[in-house]
Amino acid sequence: MTVNELSTAAQYGAAVIVIVANNGRYGTIRMHQEKTYPGRVSGTDLVNPDFAALARAYGGYGERVESGADFAGAFARAQAAGTLAVIELRLDPQALTTGATLDQTRAAGEAAQEAGQSRA
Repeated sequence: MTVNELSTAAQYGAAVIVIVANNGRYGTIRMHQEKTYPGRVSGTDLVNPDFAALARAYGGYGERVESGADFAGAFARAQAAGTLAVIELRLDPQALTTGATLDQTRAAGEAAQEAGQSRA
């Protein structure tokens, strides 16, 4: 979450492969905000760098993947690079978990709030 790892890997020649799952937000925090305070969110949207370009700036290999079908090839190329590598997975901003979208989570939070208010 700080990118210092890339600098350290470059400095020591570590041939690690970093996979960044990027949906443009702090998804877990956003999920909890939407469940508890639907539509009232704070500080979860992110402006991220181009992580693949950042890896290249450190002298490593970087690639952006936008489709699951492209991941295996990207991973093979990262392995073949033999250096620090970053694969940035660009995810749908609606994706919060494997089974819930942002809109679904907000709707569930709104329904829970309405149910709680009708009991009061």
